[in-house]
Amino acid sequence: MRLAFISDIHGNANALDAVLSDIKERNVDKVYVLGDLCYRGPEPQRSLDLVRSLNTDVIKGNADEWVVRGVNQGEVPEQALDMMNKERDWIYSNLNEESIDYLRNLPTELNIEIEGMKIHAYHATPSSLFEVVLPDEKEEMLTTKMMTQDADLYIYAHIHRPYIRYINGKCIMNIGSVGLPFDGLKKASYAIVDLKEGIFQTSIVRVGYDIPQTIEQFKQSDYPNREQLVKILQNASL
Repeated sequence: MRLAFISDIHGNANALDAVLSDIKERNVDKVYVLGDLCYRGPEPQRSLDLVRSLNTDVIKGNADEWVVRGVNQGEVPEQALDMMNKERDWIYSNLNEESIDYLRNLPTELNIEIEGMKIHAYHATPSSLFEVVLPDEKEEMLTTKMMTQDADLYIYAHIHRPYIRYINGKCIMNIGSVGLPFDGLKKASYAIVDLKEGIFQTSIVRVGYDIPQTIEQFKQSDYPNREQLVKILQNASL
């Protein structure tokens, strides 16, 4: 059994096209989506439509919550709050009402049991859509905050920096970002998990796509913070 986990598409439908094409070539049996579908990209509706066309399990990310109800004070740096709400308003205005309802009603975690193993998947942490857990966190912090229930594999997203670690016989992995990687590598990121009779293998996959096309879409739009988003795409970092 081969599973794919994708997340943090952020309205970059061009990157998602490339990832889904790669997934198809790898004969993946099922795709799971760990949130942040629309916000901060030039094609929010097409990105969401592509995700929904997978007919699969999807959970909510912090950016999906923001699309539904706006960015609250204290959730982002104060100097960024006004602009990020302007971005949110643009995204909201470019989605239909059915899409907003879909985002509103997404669950926040997945518990998967398949071929003798358990996977716990969530966007940021099991208890929060917003907390930031980086690759170099201490083991004690990871076990107490991220491994809150029994599983063999813990999978999350949110930080846009993929990694794989093993702690006390358990595996925790971040799958990176399809649409806005922050690790300096200008390629979409997602994860593959291969399962066979209780044995699993994890891998991070990087996929190239037409970044200039997405940049041009931003430039041709009236997206409120397009200059900053273009820089992120050009550098694959904040």
